[in-house]
Amino acid sequence: MPNSQNYDVLIIGSGGAGLSLALKLADHSLRIAVLSKFALTMGSTFYAQGGISAVFGADDSIESHIEDTLDAGAGLCDSDIVRLTVTHGKSSIDWLRQQGVVFTEEQTASGEVKLHLNQEGGHSHRRIVHTADATGKAVSLSLIERAQEHANIDLFEHHNVVELITSSKDADKRILGAYVLDSKKQAVRTITARVVVLATGGASKAYLYSTNPHSSTGDGIALAWRAGCRVSNMEFMQFHPTCLYHPHAHSFLISEAVRGEGGKLILPDGSPFMQHFDPRGELAPRDIVARAIDHEMKKRGIDCVYLDISHKPEPFIREHFPTIYQQCLEFDIDITKQPIPVVPAAHYTCGGVVTDSYARTDIANLYAVGEVACTGLHGANRMASNSLLECLVFAERASEDILQKLPGILPPPEIPDWDESKVSDSDEEVVVSHNWDELRRFMWDYVGIVRTDKRLSRALSRVELLKKEIAEYYGNFRVTSDLLELRNLVIVAELIIRCAQLRKESRGLHYTLDYPETDNSRPAKNSVLTPQPTERR
Repeated sequence: MPNSQNYDVLIIGSGGAGLSLALKLADHSLRIAVLSKFALTMGSTFYAQGGISAVFGADDSIESHIEDTLDAGAGLCDSDIVRLTVTHGKSSIDWLRQQGVVFTEEQTASGEVKLHLNQEGGHSHRRIVHTADATGKAVSLSLIERAQEHANIDLFEHHNVVELITSSKDADKRILGAYVLDSKKQAVRTITARVVVLATGGASKAYLYSTNPHSSTGDGIALAWRAGCRVSNMEFMQFHPTCLYHPHAHSFLISEAVRGEGGKLILPDGSPFMQHFDPRGELAPRDIVARAIDHEMKKRGIDCVYLDISHKPEPFIREHFPTIYQQCLEFDIDITKQPIPVVPAAHYTCGGVVTDSYARTDIANLYAVGEVACTGLHGANRMASNSLLECLVFAERASEDILQKLPGILPPPEIPDWDESKVSDSDEEVVVSHNWDELRRFMWDYVGIVRTDKRLSRALSRVELLKKEIAEYYGNFRVTSDLLELRNLVIVAELIIRCAQLRKESRGLHYTLDYPETDNSRPAKNSVLTPQPTERR
C-alpha cells in the first residue's frame, strides 16, 4: 500500500455494519476500502451469540416488536426510527441468507421447515433468528468471504485510524479522509475518500469487566468528537447480566438465550431471586437483571451468582448452546449438570455519534453505522438482538444515501503527509498500560451499574488528569495502536461521565442513588454534548 491512496468510500470498521455497507455499495463500480483495526474476525459482531430480532412467527407482529422496543428504551426511543428498523427485519434476514448465512431451522409437526426462533429478555414473542449460539460468527464469516471475493473492495487488516481529515471551515466542513496507522509496518499513511463511514463499534472496554473484544475502545466516537460531531446518550452503557465468572475466562458471554430457554438465576444456596425484582423474572430487560445481580452480590458479599439450565435435557442443551457448552467444559463446568457462575459486565454502548435516519452525521459526507452511532433506536436501554438488526438496516439506509449523493461530491484535494518529524520512539510504554488499567478500574468503580453524583465527580477529576498525561505523551512520541486506543478511550470515558452528570434522574441503564426515580413530570430528553473548539483536534 503506497503512502497515499484515494477511494470513493472509506469504511472504518469490518464488523456487521461495515462489511454489509461495503457489499451493498461494491456492485456500483465504486472503489471501497475497509479498515480493520486487528484481524477481520476481531470485531464484536464475530462474538455475538444470541441472534437478530425480526418478526417471523405467526403469533408475532411488527407492532408488538415496536412496543417491546419502546418499552425497553424507557421513553427515549425515536418511535419513527424504531418503526423504520423493525419493518426492515425480514428483508435484512433475507439479504443475509443471500450472502450465504445459514440460520438454525426446525421442522414442524406438519413437516414444514422454518426458521427456529429464540426468545430473549424484553421480547414478548419468539423472534430471535439465530445460528445455534454463534450467530455473529456465522454472519461475520459469510460477509468476510463475500468481501474478499469482490474486486471493488480492498480489505486492510491491522490498520488503526489516527485522525479524521476534514476541510478547515466549519460553515461547509466536509470529510476528506483519514490518517491511518499500519500497525504491522508502524507507518502512518493517508487515505482520502469522497465519503467516510464510521463502523467502529462501541466503547465497553472503558470498563474493567466487559463482554466485548479488545477492539471496543470507542475509536469512532472519539474520532467524530474531535472532528466536531455531536455525541448523545453516552450515560446509557448496557451491562450484560451474565458474563462467565472464572479467573481464566476473559470476556466470555453467556447468551441471553440461555434465560430465554428456561435458565434460572440462583444464589450460591440454590435459591432463585429474580422474582423479587420483576414479575418477568429472568426475562426482564437487561438493565433490571444486571442491577438485581449487582444488588445481590453487594448485599451478600458474594463474588458471583449462578445461571442454571441443567434441568433441561442434555441433548437439548448441547444442541441449542454448543459454543457455551464447549467453552464452559474447558473450565471444568458441565452446564448439563451444574450451574454457570456469572457476573454482569459492560456489553453495549447505547449512545454514540448523533445520526439521522440515513446514518448521516453533523459533517458532510461522514456517516456512522452500527454501535458507534446514536440513531434513536435504543433509547435508554437496548433490547436484546436489536443491535445486529440496526447494523443491517442502517447499512442499507446509508448505501441508498451515498449512492444518490456520490456523483455530486468533489474528489478530495491533495492532503499533506502525516508529520512525525518532531516525535521519537517511546521508552516508557508502561505509561500507556498503567493509564489504561487506571481508567478502566475507576470507570468500573464510579461510573458502573449504580452511580452517585460524588462518584461521577471523582471519576471526572481523574479523567481530566489522565487526559493531560495522555496528551503530553501523544505529542512527544510516535503513535502506536495501544496509544491511539488509550487516547480515544479517555475521551469516551469523559463523555460517559458528562452525559451521566446531565441526567438528574434514573432511567433505563442509568441508575443513580441520588435520583433513584424516573422523572415523568416532563418529556424525556436525550443527553446531547457538542464539542467546543478547544475539544477539537
